[in-house]
Amino acid sequence: MAVQTATAHAPIGELIRGWRRRRSLSQLELALEADVSSRHVSFLETGRARPSRDMVLRLAEHLDIPLRERNRLLLAAGYAPLYAERSLAAPEMVPVHQALDRFLRAHEPYPALVVDRHHNLVSANDALGALLTGVAPDLLEPPANALRVALHPDGMAPRTVNLEEWSAHLLHRLRREAALTADPELKRLHDELAGYPGVSLEAPRAEGAAGDILVPLRLRSDAAGGELAFFSTISVFGTPVDITLDELMIEAFYPANAATAAHLLDGIAGP
Repeated sequence: MAVQTATAHAPIGELIRGWRRRRSLSQLELALEADVSSRHVSFLETGRARPSRDMVLRLAEHLDIPLRERNRLLLAAGYAPLYAERSLAAPEMVPVHQALDRFLRAHEPYPALVVDRHHNLVSANDALGALLTGVAPDLLEPPANALRVALHPDGMAPRTVNLEEWSAHLLHRLRREAALTADPELKRLHDELAGYPGVSLEAPRAEGAAGDILVPLRLRSDAAGGELAFFSTISVFGTPVDITLDELMIEAFYPANAATAAHLLDGIAGP
């Protein structure tokens, strides 16, 4: 069982304080949530007290810290990491791999994909091809990044009718993930994508889209009246205790109108 072994570069108190501030909590608010005294939280943050292993895990739970970073806190406090990071190919992960594959296939003829914490493609169903028409092959070489494919000028961007609106949605989501996880790689990815032509950080809703109940992805198409429209849902594992599972996201696309649904169904039915 592989366990993350990266060394921590900051004292445990500094890490706790950083996560508390990231969650916009005062010492008193964190103390009340974790059922400890605010004085104890203060002593932990300043290094006047050393947290027990259970205290590290309790604070991490109430601060909603990702499992990867919980291991870092444990190391900083002088304890062994708790959470393993297994490959999806590991024998223990066979049921998970089978469940993901079953979901992807069952979702057809609609596109669906699985990505890791940096939005690199882990798996997808055959229907994803409906979104990837015209994408440069080099962007799809492993490890293909789903957000880069979506917004790159050689990716889906030229086909995206509402690129300004869609890119603002994706970048807002990415900023939120970077803030929640404190992952610098997500910040670097955000800055890269923000520099692509036609990409917007804060785009207003497009005129004529007032009837939409969700921000759609609108793609130019030779079929379905010249446009395909999708909305998506994102799913995560509910109770992961493995870093790999904690960081996986499943994005499932659904047709946003009858013409798109008919086009996808016709593609499955064939001539």
